[in-house]
Amino acid sequence: MLSDPQIHYLDNAATTRVDPAVTEVIHDALVELWANPSSLYDPAVAAQDGIETARARIAKTLHCRSDEIYFTACGSESNNMAIYGAALPRRHWGNKIVVTGFEHPSVQLPIRALKEEGFTVVEIAPERDGHIDTEKFLAAVDKNTVLAACMAVNNETGARQDIAALAKGIKAKNSRTHFHVDAVQAWLRIPIDLQKWPGVDTLSVSGHKIHAPKGIGALYIRQGLPLKPFILGGGQENGLRSGTEPTGQIAAFAVACQTGKAKMAQSLAHMNQLKAYTLERLHAEVPQVEEIISGDAPHILALTLPGYKSEVLVRVMGDKGVCISAGSACHRGKASHVYEVMGLTKPQRDGAFRVSFSDWSTKEDVDCFVQALKETQEMLFPTMS
Repeated sequence: MLSDPQIHYLDNAATTRVDPAVTEVIHDALVELWANPSSLYDPAVAAQDGIETARARIAKTLHCRSDEIYFTACGSESNNMAIYGAALPRRHWGNKIVVTGFEHPSVQLPIRALKEEGFTVVEIAPERDGHIDTEKFLAAVDKNTVLAACMAVNNETGARQDIAALAKGIKAKNSRTHFHVDAVQAWLRIPIDLQKWPGVDTLSVSGHKIHAPKGIGALYIRQGLPLKPFILGGGQENGLRSGTEPTGQIAAFAVACQTGKAKMAQSLAHMNQLKAYTLERLHAEVPQVEEIISGDAPHILALTLPGYKSEVLVRVMGDKGVCISAGSACHRGKASHVYEVMGLTKPQRDGAFRVSFSDWSTKEDVDCFVQALKETQEMLFPTMS
């Protein structure tokens, strides 16, 4: 169990523990807001009011209107909803999509599926420091570009992209181009103000990255933007995403984001300190470890131990009670496309792993991680491949 003091959890980019205060909110909402929000009697109105209160709280953290927030089941659904919903209705005037080469699979794979349907896809690879060259990206946008997509913070490296410059440049090149931002790893980890990103058309966030439960996410859709409905049915979420709303999950989502926003400055400072402390300890105890890039986001530390296999490292570390990741949890052990497009050598890619923090992480977690990694490296033999 994660409450076991012998478990040192440092894989918060994959998921975060649910805040106990959030679980209480779920319980209360399930008991008190049990009615179908689409019905007309008083208990249903109460459920609908609870949803709208939550919508307003989430919108406040993004500095947007509450009616621009649409609830989904997760960040992956939000990404799919934005990509298909934006690209397909625009294919009558253009067929080009511009995207970075290191998107999350929930962006990368839908765009590849659109390519099979006849869209032209241009992928802009990141530089070795993990950042996208803004000018290269913008140079690919033209009058036929229906969709552009760039994640705000990369889930494997922590590299932060210049969304404001991209949004402004894309609209200057083609005002009709839809710009989608995957902000799942960015929300409450870097400042996001959609009033300062007016060129962003859609933006996705997820609950389980911020101490809310799994099964709830949201998609920001700029007011007045035409988007093709993703799930047809009863017409919930203004007809864009039908399905009876999970009031308990939504209420919990709102409380988690409200709590996260209130203590954001303190949390970011804590994670930055832990990140620096981790590097200091590694340099002293396991000097063979390399930092892949100096990631901008405070919660993600991308590392590699060249000559070793990351999946073996992760398994052995897990046996020692230390939870880290070989990369994105969505890869399930497969090689990372992110590090390949960044130009890492094969030994660097093979030995890559990720440590990620939350405001619940401690120096004790870091000390146990460093000690376990040192013991693991001394126990294993490096490969020649």
